[in-house]
Amino acid sequence: MEDLEFMDQALELARQADAAGEVPVGCVIVRNGEVVGRGRNRREGDRTALGHAELEAINDACRNLGGWRLWECTLYVTLEPCPMCAGAILNARIPRVVYGAADSKCGAVDSVCSLFSMNFNHHPEVVRGVREEEAAALLKAFFQELRVELRSRPKWRPKTEN
Repeated sequence: MEDLEFMDQALELARQADAAGEVPVGCVIVRNGEVVGRGRNRREGDRTALGHAELEAINDACRNLGGWRLWECTLYVTLEPCPMCAGAILNARIPRVVYGAADSKCGAVDSVCSLFSMNFNHHPEVVRGVREEEAAALLKAFFQELRVELRSRPKWRPKTEN
């Protein structure tokens, strides 16, 4: 039951990202039943490739807990982590990761590759598919709207010389 509650909080952060025009991904980090880190995608707004929900939540948790080792925490994220975020999870020593929707294009936990099963010194437990339908629906709607918007934008064409 706890996993559902915390994933609901991650989904709310994903909705906030969506409202801000970001890919709707949200993340919370929990220690002993208390949220210690929150994050949502901010790549567009902050104009940085590092603006992923997991990195923001890990950074927030480290600040709140006063250290970089999150060995007593669980990370809840609405989308399967990418290679960068999976690497940050490994480096933060997070022992448990719960995610919603799989990412067939960039997922580095199960879909494209499995960084957590490689020969690193840390191997988080993974729980897959929590609130998967809700997370996937947010992403699907976001990308459908984005495709419509992109089709309606004027196309740039170089000036032709006469």
